[in-house]
Amino acid sequence: MNLRISVSVIATLAILVNVSTFAQERLTLDSKASLPVPPKVEFVDIAGRAGLTAKTEDGGEKAKKFIIETTGSGAAFVDYDNDGWPDIFLVNGTTLEGFPKGQEPTSHFYRNNHDGTFTDVTQKAGVALKGWGQGVCAGDYDNDGWVDLYVTFWGHNVLLHNNGDSTFTDVTKKAGLWHNEVRWSTGCAFVDYDRDGHVDLFVNHYVDLDLANTPTPGSGTSCQWKGLAVMCGPRGLKGTRSSLYHNNGDGTFTDVSDKSGVTRTGSYYCFSALTGDFDGDGWPDIYVSCDSTPSMLFHNNHDGTFSEIAVTAGVAFNEDGREQAGMGAHAVDYDGDGWLDIIKTNFSDDTANLYHNNGDGTFTDVTFAAGLGANTQFLGWGTLFVDVDNDGWPDLFMANGHVYPEIEGKGLSASFRQRKVLYWNQRNGTFKDISLEAGPGITNQFNSHGVAAADFDNDGAVEILVNNSHDPASLLKNYGKHENWILLKLIGTKSNRDAIGARVVAYADGHRQLQEVRSGSGYISQSDFRLHFGLGKASKVDLLEIRWPSGLVDKVENVPANQILTIKESAGIVRR
Repeated sequence: MNLRISVSVIATLAILVNVSTFAQERLTLDSKASLPVPPKVEFVDIAGRAGLTAKTEDGGEKAKKFIIETTGSGAAFVDYDNDGWPDIFLVNGTTLEGFPKGQEPTSHFYRNNHDGTFTDVTQKAGVALKGWGQGVCAGDYDNDGWVDLYVTFWGHNVLLHNNGDSTFTDVTKKAGLWHNEVRWSTGCAFVDYDRDGHVDLFVNHYVDLDLANTPTPGSGTSCQWKGLAVMCGPRGLKGTRSSLYHNNGDGTFTDVSDKSGVTRTGSYYCFSALTGDFDGDGWPDIYVSCDSTPSMLFHNNHDGTFSEIAVTAGVAFNEDGREQAGMGAHAVDYDGDGWLDIIKTNFSDDTANLYHNNGDGTFTDVTFAAGLGANTQFLGWGTLFVDVDNDGWPDLFMANGHVYPEIEGKGLSASFRQRKVLYWNQRNGTFKDISLEAGPGITNQFNSHGVAAADFDNDGAVEILVNNSHDPASLLKNYGKHENWILLKLIGTKSNRDAIGARVVAYADGHRQLQEVRSGSGYISQSDFRLHFGLGKASKVDLLEIRWPSGLVDKVENVPANQILTIKESAGIVRR
């Protein structure tokens, strides 16, 4: 990748080097203390017996001619019928050759049967979408109490309105979100950026793709990899800018991309949209992972506009000031200091990035200091912070898969289908790779992309959904040892109904955890809106502090562990 560093960037990096040195020294000192012993973790893929049988298409399996065949599809856990049990939506792609009429691959919707299995209700729900499907995000955009879906495509994106009767209606044109031109959209997120109680919509785009004018494999420097002729891109292809749509509160949206400032950037190749209040000012910001170009951080200016500050914040490049091939992204407070940190996955022969939030508007890349610098053979896509043992410290999951099937049998260290990676949080700012001891659900190899998390069977342990290209999805059930927990569903009243952007701090047994309700992220996917907190051996949560998007703050004290709670804005607990 080309190195693009301006004088201002070099000055910024000089400052960050000092911060990084301090952070690494802190982690090294902390690591000298006796480390906790990793728990028994065993993930098993139960997708087949759970009823998730549909195959996800993604172009050619043996060779790929164009870059559209390489990016995979997203996955979602959403409770579409409000029965308290997360259901599953899987985005699907297609192939260049196409399929006979009536046999085209479609997206799939699976209803949760409450017994560990799912029923395919795709046709009944009216969501059999065809084409080059990419990502998905969820949000109740009209505050009617039923979660809606937005699905991105190379082609035309779709807004699916939940009718409240287990069916959806395509309202894209009615809502003002239709574009006549073909676009390649990827990650999306509903976010109430102006805090008016109605979720707005942020959408990323990847390449302005024209197959007729795209070079053939092997025809240029961007069309070769380690001596192999491969598909071209993204370098050498035309980049794009992000879009932002303001919710008018009447079921329609207005394009405010230019007005809001999110188009005042270079033409980049971008994937995941990750929202979060990264500076703690009460307003949602947006982080964007970009491929072969700098990643972006849009800071919310509180007036309907954003400023792109990734370089000065320290999240545009890696610690060496180098552009990377950013894919997936997620955020949580992994070290309990009260600030949201960011993980970003990248291409093979590179590391992921762990950006530690310094609490002053800047981040430090602590990837190597945190123990995440060894696994460079993987090409990472979906990533999530999930507490796999309920000890109260978020662990780190990554799904992987290469973009070049041509590498098979060539004697290279990388493979097309790859295993997943699971890092256990050692509670001192560092992580331990426990992948090989975490069960066949982690070690079995797939070409994986979108990931989503939910406690789909309501037993207190989080499961992980993975959308695999050229195979059915994986549903990873955690059969390992796990401790106490609590699961929170939030309902906004003055705030948006799904409470997207709400921030919850849980205090238990002297330990603090921070999470936010979020639409999108991972890698162009959607996790359950409910917030899962592991509590370790604590038998109760001493205090739950909820800061709603409206600015209201609710506090709930002495909450017994091992239960699912519904908390309504200004009303407190309304259902146990």
